[in-house]
Amino acid sequence: MSISHTLRSRYSTKLFDASKQITEQDFRAIKDALRFSPSSVNSQPWHFVIANTEAGKARIAKSAVGNFAYNKPKIENASHVVVFAVRTELSEDYLAHLLAVEDADGRYASADFKQSVSNGRGGFVTIHRELGDTQQWMQKQLYLNMGSTLLAAAAAGIDAVPMEGVDVDVLNQEFDLPAQGFNAVAVVSFGYRAEDDFNAALPKSRLPEDEIFSLI
Repeated sequence: MSISHTLRSRYSTKLFDASKQITEQDFRAIKDALRFSPSSVNSQPWHFVIANTEAGKARIAKSAVGNFAYNKPKIENASHVVVFAVRTELSEDYLAHLLAVEDADGRYASADFKQSVSNGRGGFVTIHRELGDTQQWMQKQLYLNMGSTLLAAAAAGIDAVPMEGVDVDVLNQEFDLPAQGFNAVAVVSFGYRAEDDFNAALPKSRLPEDEIFSLI
């Protein structure tokens, strides 16, 4: 399947078939996307809570309350559900940890190159600290990850729906995320569409090329 066909055929699933489960082998594509998605200066400011059991999904579904109750079935009937969380800060300890992992993975042929990368990444972090937008910057990286993961799921023939319509405070409390240095941002459900999912039959609608592209 071409990437163009994948982009044109994927959609946000509104009704999952609860009887269909993603195999562990097929879900590996999702895990790989979550882990290997790009981020600015390889900051990887994320953590993911993955549920594939009824009990786990029920814990995440606690966040689909009040105005967000309409999303509860999308969590309960999916095969796997992932809570996307972002770091509360990019501490010096975390930056040192990143550098150590990169070094262990063989990214640095010399101490000078390693120090150069460390200085460059630290420089970007300092800029955003001074601007006061570190949280926004990290969330941008998380959404890059989400986009990559949605595309990876579609390429693997897996349906998905991203949801900001959840109570992130409930998720933070349920999974004790702030104590671990993270805050919940959104939830993505993965599985297979139900035959009567209305959104599957609707034509895709996007703005025309001449409206969104400027060729120079």
